[in-house]
Amino acid sequence: MYRFHHNTIDTDLFRQLQDLAAVLSGIPDLKFIYRFGSYIDLVDREVTASRTWDTAKREYQVAGLKTDIYLRTIGSLFYTNVQAMQQYVETLSGLSLSKFGGQLFALLEDIRLEERIKQERPGTREEFAIRKRYLKHQFDNDRAAHVTRGLALDELFCLIYLRIQSDVAEPSFPRATFKQLEQLEKLAPYLFAVFEAKNTRDIARISLDILKELSANNYIDMLHDYFVLPISHVDAFSKNTLFDELTRTDPLENDDKEELDEDKNEYIDETFSTWHRENENSNRKQTFLQFELEVGTKTNMKGSGARETEDGDQAMGTIHGASGQTKNKDYSDLESLDKQENKQGKRDQDKYGEENKDAVKLIKRTVTPTESDLSLYDKYVDDVEPYKRKLANILKKALEHKQNAPRKDIMAGRLSRKLLPIFLDEKPRIFYKKNEEAKEFDAAFTLLVDCSASMYGKMEETKRGIVLFHEVLKAFHIPHSIIGFWEDAMEVKEHYQPNYFHVIHSFTDSFYAFNGPKIMQLEPQEDNRDGFSIRVATEELAARREKNKFLLVFSDGEPAAANYNQNGIVDTNLAVIEARKQGIEVIGTFLADGEIDELEDQLMQNIYGRERILVPNVAELPNHFAPLIKKLLLKTL
Repeated sequence: MYRFHHNTIDTDLFRQLQDLAAVLSGIPDLKFIYRFGSYIDLVDREVTASRTWDTAKREYQVAGLKTDIYLRTIGSLFYTNVQAMQQYVETLSGLSLSKFGGQLFALLEDIRLEERIKQERPGTREEFAIRKRYLKHQFDNDRAAHVTRGLALDELFCLIYLRIQSDVAEPSFPRATFKQLEQLEKLAPYLFAVFEAKNTRDIARISLDILKELSANNYIDMLHDYFVLPISHVDAFSKNTLFDELTRTDPLENDDKEELDEDKNEYIDETFSTWHRENENSNRKQTFLQFELEVGTKTNMKGSGARETEDGDQAMGTIHGASGQTKNKDYSDLESLDKQENKQGKRDQDKYGEENKDAVKLIKRTVTPTESDLSLYDKYVDDVEPYKRKLANILKKALEHKQNAPRKDIMAGRLSRKLLPIFLDEKPRIFYKKNEEAKEFDAAFTLLVDCSASMYGKMEETKRGIVLFHEVLKAFHIPHSIIGFWEDAMEVKEHYQPNYFHVIHSFTDSFYAFNGPKIMQLEPQEDNRDGFSIRVATEELAARREKNKFLLVFSDGEPAAANYNQNGIVDTNLAVIEARKQGIEVIGTFLADGEIDELEDQLMQNIYGRERILVPNVAELPNHFAPLIKKLLLKTL
């Protein structure tokens, strides 16, 4: 598992943002995701919030993410002129400072949209104010860094933001060169014109004026990325705004009416042949009517109502034809094929989650343990023997106590020494019986082991903890399975994500005397798709007849797989919730390389909630694992 971003995803906040995006846009299937920048994409039906907020404090992070949603679903969706943006992008492609020009346009358009949103929805003002404070601090820090590295245009971009958002008339910028300050002063009239801009065309014009002003100063294009264009696939649209695209109609171009004399109206009745395999015209001259009504004249014909036209509408007419009994098979009672496929696809998607619709489960079996496996296993057994012995004694005593503890105050059995109820109660309960419950724990366990590439350096010590797990459960005859999981990144293709499940022990062979050494065959592989793997394990565990079911997940960080890094944490959290709804207790065990930081703890909490264990050093795994096994088994008594 590779960590591409040192951040965690708050799963509750993620769902809030998803709901916010759908409600504000009015598009129920609009998905919210994290990306580098903030934009709206109607082709893929998604809206994004920038990862800029990942490292911000909670107050700034929440406000930043929400304002990103406001800017895209209230602002860009309704008030960004698509055609003006298309023309600007086309013009920009031939300029030397195209990267700077794109980010400048995005910045200025966001400022324009922000002012409009705050006017329409005053309740957003506070969150935009928090956003502004954070970005001013960020741009001020970055500006100083750009000065040190000699990135003049990057520095100027930061100066532009700080000048526009300054709360004072003449802000000071320490360390800025006279040349940069002079350039900024020349740009000031254009920058202040942003607050008078009424539409996207005005913003595009201001951006081009600034680029023209800078063209003679030999600037090298920007190196850093701060913003992206607010609309993705902008070249795919033809209407003025994205809202127009959502509700696009093709009305008549003219608005005149035809004057008709009702007494002279002519009714035409013409017969057309209908096509069917069994009465196909021999000359192959079938008739099909299709019209694209774009230009025409309105009539005064009366009707009960009208609807807006849609792209590709065909003329509607009444056609009479003859029908008869078919000679072929009758499929009238069957569902249409597309309905069957949709229903089946929905079942599969619901089964393992939307993010895992292309994931494929592949089972890998163990092989006969080698001499090396046997030797290493015996060593690990010796290492964990003190933990096993201590656990065994505690659990045996608990079982014996449970078995021998008498049931008191019952109607029949052995006579108790307390006979006072005979005189006090109408139906005295003066008997007791010894408990004769079974001497076994009514439980089943599954241990899922992350076999991603980042487990290199941790896997050997992890096996020691797994050996303890296996030896204790085997001693008390508790069925369990041990499964390593990973996704093969090298085999991933479009609509195919192979996920391997290395079954070390299954429920049917976990008690076999010589199966323990197979644990040594667990090895680090590639990626990890945790949500999918948890659902697969849940499916098997839920089918067990035991009363108590436990799923333990060993991992060393956030999920990471093909097209999964973005929503992996949320998907895994949903998989955990689904398993718990089925009565399975899910515990996450985090394996660290040293001291556990706050972000790592927050990551595990976002996925597993309170049911998590954090192990700073893998060598300490038995110390943390033994109390867990004890706690879980005692809960089953």
